Amino acid sequence: MRQQTFFEPEPQDTPIAARMRPETLEEFAGQRHLLGEGKVLRQLIDQDKISSMIFWGPPGVGKTTLARIIAGRTQSNFINFSAVTSGIKEIKEVMQQAEQSRLMGERTILFVDEIHRFNKAQQDAFLPFVEKGSIVLIGATTENPSFEVNSALLSRCKVFVLEALSTEELAGLLRRALEDPRGFGGQQVQISEELLELIANFANGDARTALGTLEMVVLNGRREGETTVVTREILEQCISRKSLLYDKKGEEHYNIISALHKSMRNSDPDAAVYWLARMLEAGEDPLYVARRLIRFASEDIGLADSRALEVATAAYQASHFIGMPECTVNLAHAVVYLSLAPKSNALYRAYEAAKADAQKMLAEPVPLIIRNAPTRLMQELHYGEGYQYAHNTEEKLTAMYCLPDSLRDRKYYVPTKEGSELRFGERLRQIEAWKAEKRKEEASPK
Repeated sequence: MRQQTFFEPEPQDTPIAARMRPETLEEFAGQRHLLGEGKVLRQLIDQDKISSMIFWGPPGVGKTTLARIIAGRTQSNFINFSAVTSGIKEIKEVMQQAEQSRLMGERTILFVDEIHRFNKAQQDAFLPFVEKGSIVLIGATTENPSFEVNSALLSRCKVFVLEALSTEELAGLLRRALEDPRGFGGQQVQISEELLELIANFANGDARTALGTLEMVVLNGRREGETTVVTREILEQCISRKSLLYDKKGEEHYNIISALHKSMRNSDPDAAVYWLARMLEAGEDPLYVARRLIRFASEDIGLADSRALEVATAAYQASHFIGMPECTVNLAHAVVYLSLAPKSNALYRAYEAAKADAQKMLAEPVPLIIRNAPTRLMQELHYGEGYQYAHNTEEKLTAMYCLPDSLRDRKYYVPTKEGSELRFGERLRQIEAWKAEKRKEEASPK
């Protein structure tokens, strides 16, 4: 832990990711949803109204860098504090230092990396100093702060979610590194646009990984006079095969997963197994394929064969347990099963229809009859009044309405006649007929 100047010069033997650390918001890559013109965080920075906050996001998206830029832009002292190496003693020392600065009219931004690693007592030690304004706390975490940060501290911080960088944003970052004197601007590096985009795709949203990979391939590039030439072969040697057999925009990746999905939907196991092999032999993550199969099992098969979801989930678990190349046969098992299973998209259509209504009626109240009433006040407000417990009836059914009044007669799930869904459809018709008759009886004058 130490107080830093905002942007100390980095020696040339420092990794390029550190040398290329952005110094301004204009250089900062990504997070346009937070830092674009008119966005909330950008306005807070521009208006110098920074308060304590938590940055939640995956590695390599700029959490530390953004905190340093904020400190520089808002004329604040910046202290970098690591949750891995610091305890309560160090916290108190920093707090005393920050309090002295506050009395002298100086603001201190305390950046706590990996704040989720602090225990409750350590996190609580920040509270009084955050409350009286001795520090502006900026915490960074890769874990959900709702679970990892004390509720008392979290309630005093605004949470901003940082997203993984897109392939386009990473490619732009790599181009800048080739031109900037802090990167390779003083060298002649020959690398194609296609290879830059392959590196960006390989980095999977992580700027450090992208820049580190670029540095590796440049250092291993072929020297031709004053020029360093980076070829596809050099890139393949420096990184894994993943993504290298897809085209430069990643389009082929999506084309092939689409081909797999549509072959299964069309009940063509031969085509489905072929497209599965194309993906896996190109170096695709088997767990990505398995996740897609799980989605397919409910989207395209559903209750026509509920075993499909079990098979797809088991294939995911098998792939996780044994990995490549052994898991290829587990995935083939699932792909053939899903291809031959009866098809129904009734669940998909049901959810999409319900989603459309839910988005239009987000403020629609839950009917009082099906609300819980754990407190006396809720009981006095008639929460749960008239609720009918289905298990207390002979039929295990009641005529109670569970949808909001405005949606009372809406039907979302419309079963097909495929596979087991024929049986579910018949059961649904019996339930609806019984409820209609019961409601008719209840509505009749006694």
